[in-house]
Amino acid sequence: MNRLYYGDNLDVLRRYVEDASVDLVYLDPPFNSNANYNVLFAEKSGTRSSAQIQAFEDTWQWDASAAEAYRNVVESGATAGQALIAFRAMLGESNMLAYLAMMAPRLVELRRVLKSTGSIYLHCDPTASHYLKMLLDAIFGPERFLNEIIWKRANAHNDPKRYGRISDSILFYAKGDKYIWNTQHTPYREDYYESHFKKDDEGRWFRTVPLDAPRHGAGSANLLYDWKGKLPAASRTWAVKIETMERYDREGLLRYTRTGTPTLLQYADDMPGVPLQNIWTDIPPVNPQAQERLGYPTQKPETLLSRILSASSDEGHVVLDPFCGCGTTIAAAQKLNRRWIGIDVTHLAIGLIKKRLSDAYGESIKDTYDVIGEPVSLEDAEALAAAEPFQFQTWALGLVGARPAGSEQVKKGKDRGIDGLIHFHDDNSGDTKRIVLSVKAGHTGPDHVRDLRGTVEREKAQIGVLITMQDTTKEMRKEAASGEFYTSQWGVHPKIQILTVADLLSGKGINRPPDRQTGTTFKKAPKAARKQAERKRLDFDGPP
Repeated sequence: MNRLYYGDNLDVLRRYVEDASVDLVYLDPPFNSNANYNVLFAEKSGTRSSAQIQAFEDTWQWDASAAEAYRNVVESGATAGQALIAFRAMLGESNMLAYLAMMAPRLVELRRVLKSTGSIYLHCDPTASHYLKMLLDAIFGPERFLNEIIWKRANAHNDPKRYGRISDSILFYAKGDKYIWNTQHTPYREDYYESHFKKDDEGRWFRTVPLDAPRHGAGSANLLYDWKGKLPAASRTWAVKIETMERYDREGLLRYTRTGTPTLLQYADDMPGVPLQNIWTDIPPVNPQAQERLGYPTQKPETLLSRILSASSDEGHVVLDPFCGCGTTIAAAQKLNRRWIGIDVTHLAIGLIKKRLSDAYGESIKDTYDVIGEPVSLEDAEALAAAEPFQFQTWALGLVGARPAGSEQVKKGKDRGIDGLIHFHDDNSGDTKRIVLSVKAGHTGPDHVRDLRGTVEREKAQIGVLITMQDTTKEMRKEAASGEFYTSQWGVHPKIQILTVADLLSGKGINRPPDRQTGTTFKKAPKAARKQAERKRLDFDGPP
């Protein structure tokens, strides 16, 4: 069974993920470098709604929490502690040191959960990549460093008084020396075809390559044989054993020089291409018009993750992403028949991943994974509301597929009564319809219903929904019932609706037209291939 965890990844790793149970780790940890990458859905102006979730706000600041993390790593006696001591001498008690102090125990745990044949890919930008590489050297050993992959994530960037920053780094380490590796290839360049191949009468590119090679000691004895009256030249052997030469002959792949020396016929379209190098310029970022774009600000292209998973894991292997965000690693793992573990500290991300999977594979996909850490009872929801009101609000919105209201709704720091939004299309007019939502964790009454009606009228929304922790009162129901109706081809839908958290946990949803062209919280993930959607579910024998 695949697993999706809500919570701090350090706690989840320590509590739930067993030693040597994971084949591949990919992580893209946020870091604040002159732009607050940690804030989800913040606009450049910095404004956001009251429900805005800041995934790691203050996480990377040097404070008591960072100092404690530093001390714990240093006192553990691990080599990572020695690295942090050196960093502190160089960086002082800075935000960068806080970042490294918080990352160190997580990387130690990630090494623990990796199998001896496993590997880790850490995605970062140049702001911290050199420090993270030194930290990884301390934890995995410098001999386990395999590559720094440079991913070109943009074509151009206007950075005043410096060269445009258009690349990210992906640090690739293995846990042991016998790690999983599947060579990936890229197509030949067109000019390579023209310079190294010729075209046959059918228009196929081909070439012939020699089938002799330099002689290397006594071990080459089985490559010295007579082939149709021809022996290799002095100090040379044939490049393949006689069984292989016979197979080439049966398949009609041998061509002969004027002296009778065999060569091998190769067609370009039968060849895998160029082995993949460490500079990747062929995978563009997720642009605003891309089908896979879900509206998540740090979303990585699925092609990028598919390449990493294909290179360093096989079908049925376990892939872990401890900062899984909008779930691109999970989407790629699902498509490639890998098992997966995703961890994130926001309900926003967890809700998005659940929706992304359902959009791609249908509702039955929910039977193939567990969600751990989300409220499953009214008591759980009440505890979340008391401890983390913003997380409660986002979790509740996620149950109905709503997106937290962005800064487009904010005027002078006020959210104007809108906590969440759903955009939908229910006809062919092309007009975007809206459902506005208000979430209340505390006391509610008919005034909140009247406020919602005013918001619906002001925003010209089609439907308004009030989500409450408390049971509705007779006065609230009466106030909602006095509203109008929105009519679609699927029937009539109350203009003002009230749903309690108990309603949501029991599976009740908004009375609304079904989605047609546009998703709700985010753009809909594209449907997975039918073969993927219908494949047999993989049993998960890893962590409990």
